[in-house]
Amino acid sequence: MSEKTLVRPVFTGQELRKLILPLVLEQFLAVTVGMADTMMVSTVGEAAVSGISLVDQANLLLIQVFAAMATGGAVVASQYLGRRDRDGARDSARQLVYVVLALSVTLAVVCVVFNRHLLRLMFGQVEPDVMQAAETYFWLSALSYPFIAVYNAGAALFRSMGNSKVSLLASFIMNVINIGGNALLIYGFQMGVAGAATASLFSRMTACFMVLYLLRSRQNPIYLEQVLHLHLDGGKIRSILKVGIPNGIENGMFQIGKLLVAGLVASFGTASIAANAICNNIGSLVSIPAAAIGLGMVTVVGRCMGADEKKQARTYTRNLLLIAWATIVVMNGLILVLAKPLVGFYAMPASTTDLSLEILREFCLWSIFSWTPSFVLPNALRAAGDAKFTMCVSMVSMWIFRIGMSYVLAYALDMGLRGVWLAMYIDWCVRAVIFLWRAKGDRWQQKKVIE
Repeated sequence: MSEKTLVRPVFTGQELRKLILPLVLEQFLAVTVGMADTMMVSTVGEAAVSGISLVDQANLLLIQVFAAMATGGAVVASQYLGRRDRDGARDSARQLVYVVLALSVTLAVVCVVFNRHLLRLMFGQVEPDVMQAAETYFWLSALSYPFIAVYNAGAALFRSMGNSKVSLLASFIMNVINIGGNALLIYGFQMGVAGAATASLFSRMTACFMVLYLLRSRQNPIYLEQVLHLHLDGGKIRSILKVGIPNGIENGMFQIGKLLVAGLVASFGTASIAANAICNNIGSLVSIPAAAIGLGMVTVVGRCMGADEKKQARTYTRNLLLIAWATIVVMNGLILVLAKPLVGFYAMPASTTDLSLEILREFCLWSIFSWTPSFVLPNALRAAGDAKFTMCVSMVSMWIFRIGMSYVLAYALDMGLRGVWLAMYIDWCVRAVIFLWRAKGDRWQQKKVIE
C-alpha cells in the first residue's frame, strides 16, 4: 500500500456535514434578527426604519471587528487542534476571551458617551426624526457590544472544535427572545425603536451567557477555566492578533466604506434610505448558505494547516468553494422569483417599493457571478495565515471601486442609489479575480500562524 493511501482525511464527509449544516441554519436565524427589527419597526414609520438602518451600518462595523478577532482565535485554536495540542488550544481560548472583552467594553463606552457626535460625524444632517430614532437605537445597541463580542468568540471556538450545533441553539434562542421581545415592546408597550433595541440587547445577553456556560464543560476539546484569574500569554495573543488584526482592519475598513456610502445614500432622501435598507435585508438572505460554508472553511483549512496537510487544505478549499457557489445560484434564483412579495412585507410607499425591486433584481444577477470568490474564498487564505494579503486587496478595492466609483456613478453620472449598488458589484468582481489568482498559487500555504 502506498504512503499516499495511508493519509487519513482531516475531515470526513460526515464531519463536514455536521459542521456546516448547523452553520447554514444558524446564519438564517442570525439574519432574521435584523430583518425582524426592520419589518416590525416598519409599522412605526419610515423614519424609524431609516434610523435603524443607519445605526445598523455602524453596529455592523463594530460587530465585524469583534468577529474578526473571533476568527483569529478560531484559526489559532484550529491549528493547535490540528497539531493535537489541546493545552495550547485551551490557553488560546482564554486569551481570545480577554482580547474581545477588553476591545468590546472600550468601544461600548465610547459609543455611549459620544452617541450623537458619532452619528453626526458618520451621517451628517439627516432629518430630525431619523436622527432621533438613530440616537435611541445606537446607545441601546452599544450596551450589547460586550455580549455579542464574547458570544462570537465562544461560537468561533465551538466551530474550531467542529461543533456548530451549540451556536445554532444559541442563535435560535436569541431569535426567539428578539422576536418575542419586539412583539411585546413594540406592539404591547408601544416603545418603537427603543423596544427593538432592548429586545436585541436581552437576546444577545442570553446567547453570551449560554455559550460561556457550555464552554466550561471539560468534555470539550477546548474548555474555559479560571478565566477570572487573569493570565496573559503574549505569544498566543500575538498569534490571535496576527490573524485578527488584519482581518479586523479589513472588516473595519469594509464597514467604514459602507458607512461612507450610507452617508451618501442618506443625502438622496428617506425613500432611498428605506429602499437601501430593504435591499440590504433581503439581499443578505442570498449569501446565507455560502457564508456558512465560509465559516466552516476557517475550521477545515485551519486544522489541515495545523496538521501540515497542505494538499488536503487545497482540496477542501476547492470543493467547499464550488458547493458555496452552487448555493449562491440557487438562492439568487429564489429571490428573483419571490422579490415582489418579499419587498411587499415592508409596507412602504409605492416609490420606495419600485426602487427596491429594481435594485434587488440587479443585485441577484451580479451576485451569482462574483460574491462567492469575493467573500468565501478569502476565509481559506486567512485560515492559512494569509490575512495580510486579503486585507490589502480588500482595502484597495474598497476605496477605489466601492467608494470612489459610488461618488462617480451616483453624482457625476446621476445614477443615484443604483450607482452606489453598481459600484459595489465592480468591487466584488475585482476581489473575485485577485483571490482566485492567489488561491491558484502556493504562497498562501507558506504562512505561519503558530510556532
